[in-house]
Amino acid sequence: MTSAANQSIKMPKGMQVFERGWLSSNNILCIDDDSAFLVDSGYLTHANQTLALVQHALNGRKLTTLINTHLHSDHCGGNAILQRTYGCRTLIPVADAAAVAVWDQQALTFEATAQKCERFTFDDCINPGDSLSMAGLDWQVMAAPGHDPHSMILYCASEAILISADALWEHGFGVIFPELVGESGFAEQASVLKLISELDVRLVIPGHGAPFTDVRGALDRANSRLAYLSADNGKHGRNARNALKALIAFLLLDAQKFSMLEVVKHIQDSRIMRAAAQQIGTPIALLVEQLVAELVTAGVAKMQGEWLISSR
Repeated sequence: MTSAANQSIKMPKGMQVFERGWLSSNNILCIDDDSAFLVDSGYLTHANQTLALVQHALNGRKLTTLINTHLHSDHCGGNAILQRTYGCRTLIPVADAAAVAVWDQQALTFEATAQKCERFTFDDCINPGDSLSMAGLDWQVMAAPGHDPHSMILYCASEAILISADALWEHGFGVIFPELVGESGFAEQASVLKLISELDVRLVIPGHGAPFTDVRGALDRANSRLAYLSADNGKHGRNARNALKALIAFLLLDAQKFSMLEVVKHIQDSRIMRAAAQQIGTPIALLVEQLVAELVTAGVAKMQGEWLISSR
């Protein structure tokens, strides 16, 4: 679903949020007298829709700058079409610069998660501690490892607004991917949540879902979720199971349906999905049956014979 969010939440002049869904991240458009910034660009499948939303909102103006909070495919899949259309300056997290320069799709996790992204370029990087001016406001760039080791969040102290990407949603946060490949992620996510709790924030614009003002409630839910996922220290694969279900659901949103054999193949062929399955330790065919059953129970999908079909 695509909508202009915040009908009941007051936004600063020049700021607009396009609330997208789970296949594409939200887009934040910031316009001032002589420039227009877009934060994150959605998934490749929705690229034309992203462009249409931006064109309509700009009403003939030029998009001058595109910023990515991190380079998961659902946040940068519209980069290429926006670059072709506007020639916009593009800023990416500094730690991803080398991988983008040579277009290493494994390092950028596109192939590693069986997802797609059209090749794009970049002009400069954002670093923790940088200050950006968007919509006439000053924004501080902060590191937000956990969900992604290179992710950034943007904070405007004067308006107490946080663009939180996938570090904090109203009901959780993004998959803790580093833990799937034997790297630290839980501790980093805890630190990011602590950092957010110490900021003066009245409004959070998350990577997915509607902007919200109950920041304390969201942090409490996120900390509880993190405690649950990390409590078994990987022995029972809570984070891995959560990740695989999220990745299967994402692929299903894009394809709308695929066979059980295709689900198995995605897990076998995709490095991060395969690593998650190995953490769980259940034979893949049986694991897929279990995960699909959980997705059906959750109302995310339904089965028709051997076909898994999206319910969204």
